Amino acid sequence: MKSNALNFSGGPGALPEIVIEQTRNAIDALPETGISVLGMSHRSDWFYAVLAEAENNLRALLGIGQEYAVTFLQGGSSLQFAMIPMNFAAEDSSPPEYVTSGYWSARATAEAARVTSRTIAWDGKATGYRQLPELHELDIDPSAAYLHYVSNETVEGLQFAAWKSDAAVPLIADMSSDFLSGPIEADRFAMMYAHAQKNLGPAGVTVAIIRRDLLERIPDGLPAILDFRTHVAHGSNFNTPPVFAIYVLNLVSRWLRDSVGGLDAMQAINARKAQRLYNALDSMGDAVAIHAARPWRSQMNVAFTFGDARLDQAFVALAGEHGMVGLEGHRSIGGLRVSLYNAVTENAVDSLAELLLSFGKSRL
Repeated sequence: MKSNALNFSGGPGALPEIVIEQTRNAIDALPETGISVLGMSHRSDWFYAVLAEAENNLRALLGIGQEYAVTFLQGGSSLQFAMIPMNFAAEDSSPPEYVTSGYWSARATAEAARVTSRTIAWDGKATGYRQLPELHELDIDPSAAYLHYVSNETVEGLQFAAWKSDAAVPLIADMSSDFLSGPIEADRFAMMYAHAQKNLGPAGVTVAIIRRDLLERIPDGLPAILDFRTHVAHGSNFNTPPVFAIYVLNLVSRWLRDSVGGLDAMQAINARKAQRLYNALDSMGDAVAIHAARPWRSQMNVAFTFGDARLDQAFVALAGEHGMVGLEGHRSIGGLRVSLYNAVTENAVDSLAELLLSFGKSRL
């Protein structure tokens, strides 16, 4: 029997059990209103309170002040790939610079080219996206509009060890798959954004946190819905927002605050989970190939293969018999992938590691 507790999918990913229970009840009827969350108006006082609490919870968890605007948008990171250059590739600056470190950052780099001139500051394609650069060592034009990178590559299982760059230009990060997985030095960023379905909640909402001085460089004449200033001015309620997704995001933020105890505690849990899984894989020696080079291994996504598609498929089938789901690798590289998002428990990772070791002994 499949289990929410054993969901290792790359996205949509696992949700905390308490959040699933609260959401199930809210679909029937919210305790505050007696109406299903699926039928609540985005103009109701109840929803304005949800927006306010979700913003306040994110500010508290991340330690960000009013110099940043917090917005809840739609369209996922894919829309941000276009909106960011539309808004921030200023005519009086040099082209923005992009780090291309994997599948998703390559998508961002390509989309930016549809909107503006841009420079590729670093590209890992030649080495199969198995390693990452040191951001502070990149040769960035000091007059560039901004530097964009993806903090964690979900497909290849790569993660930047440090959340910072010494570049003098505004730093913009797509944090979709490791947002809220641990504390960050938020004041180093001009913009951070993350779509839900990893650590935030169900798909449908994207959080964009933007330093207010960056908003001043947005050109006039953009379509209103593609102008970040519109969403800031309307408190994320310019058009009908994804009420349900934002409600569940708020429940997740409460869980992180009240049950987990904040992002330092979350980071410690995630580090233990990743170490347990990598230890199991490393103990299998050459029988397993982990995609990412050791210094850049992700705590969120572990991509690997047994070197034979039949063995990979056999393990997915065996895991399914034990209730484990979501272990298939991304279509672009195949193999296997284990996603260790916040809601994946340490017990779940222990069970998976034990099954991997048992599989190795019996099949390899």
